[in-house]
Amino acid sequence: MLAPLRLLVRELDLQPSDKVVFVGDLIDKGPDPAGVVSYVEDLRRSAGCEVVLVEGNHEDRMRRYLRNLVVRPAVAKAQAERAPELADLRSQLDDRGQAFLDWSVPFHRCAAYGVLIVHGGIPGTMQEFPASLEAASMLAGHESKRLQKILRTRYLDADTGEFLALGKQAEGDPFWAEVYDGRFGHVVFGHQPFPDGPAEFPHATGIDTGAVHGGGLTALVFNPGRPRYFVTVESDCHIPYRGGAYDGD
Repeated sequence: MLAPLRLLVRELDLQPSDKVVFVGDLIDKGPDPAGVVSYVEDLRRSAGCEVVLVEGNHEDRMRRYLRNLVVRPAVAKAQAERAPELADLRSQLDDRGQAFLDWSVPFHRCAAYGVLIVHGGIPGTMQEFPASLEAASMLAGHESKRLQKILRTRYLDADTGEFLALGKQAEGDPFWAEVYDGRFGHVVFGHQPFPDGPAEFPHATGIDTGAVHGGGLTALVFNPGRPRYFVTVESDCHIPYRGGAYDGD
C-alpha cells in the first residue's frame, strides 16, 4: 500500500518535533511490500523526526523465517511452503530492507497522552506490563511468550479472559477491547481491520481501517493542548479477507 502511505504522510505534514509510530503489519498485507519497507526505512533515516515501528505478527513471522534460514533451514523451508510470500519478500529486500526489523519494538508508550501502542491487544489475564522496552527485553520463558500475545490478541475467553487463537473463539467470547478496563492506559492498536472507520472503545482505539480490503489508511494524531483527530486517505486495493472476516495470525 505504498501510494496511500505516501499520501497519508504528505497529509500529516511532518515536522522535526513530531513522532510517527507504525502499528505493525507493514508487510504481507498488500501490493509492493518491499516498496513499503524501503519507503519506511527512508522515512526513518531522512524525515527529520522520530519514526517507530511497533512489530506486528507479520513482522514477527518474517523475523522467525529469516532466523530459521540460518539456524534451522528445514523449518524455514516449511514456513515458506506454507507462506510463499516470505521467500518472495526476502528475495526483494536488500540488506537495508531486511534490517528494518532490527529497529522494531514490541510496544511503544506515549506517556504525555497516557497511550500505549501495541499491534494486537491486551489479554484479559495480563496483570502486569513491562515498564520499559529494556524491562521487556529481560523477559524470558513463559513471561516472554505471554508478552508476545499482544501481537496477536483479538478474542478472549468469556469466562477466564485468556487469549484465544484465531478461529478458536465461540459465541459470547468478547473482542478484547470491549472488556479492556484501561489498566495499562489507553491502547491504540492495529491487527483487526475496521473498514467502516476507526473503532472507538472505552479504553482503546483501533486504527486499522482495512486499507488492503477496500477501506482507507488511517493515522491517529495527538497534539498538545488539542483534541486528538484522525486522518484517513482512500485506497483502491480490494483484497478479500482470507478465512472470513478476520485474518493475520
